[in-house]
Amino acid sequence: QVQLMESGGGLVQPGGSLRLSCIASGFSSDDSAVGWFRTPPGGVREGISALAVSDGSTYYADSVKGRFAIARDGAENTVYLQMNSLTVEDTAVYYCAVGEFVRASPMLPLWYNNWGQGTQVTVSS
Repeated sequence: QVQLMESGGGLVQPGGSLRLSCIASGFSSDDSAVGWFRTPPGGVREGISALAVSDGSTYYADSVKGRFAIARDGAENTVYLQMNSLTVEDTAVYYCAVGEFVRASPMLPLWYNNWGQGTQVTVSS
């Protein structure tokens, strides 16, 4: 059974940085992907980044490209999301998830069937 646990959220000022962590256990399929998603206040869930387990390829939504970076520590079964140059628009609950890697649309929530509990990120002065 796949289990996911996010951490690292909090309150940060605009322009600041945070690193989210997702400890994943119970999966080892090479055709899997690990994704980061977020749900802003009153908004809908958005896929913002994904990492393909098989080859380590990474994907980003335009809204975070150049500011966020996803990385995996295989030895610790941990996937990180480094978030830099944060803005108030980045305020959301952030989730990590594991699912099937679909190269054509790797950040589509439909492909993910295991989700963490979420961690709140608030960007405010």
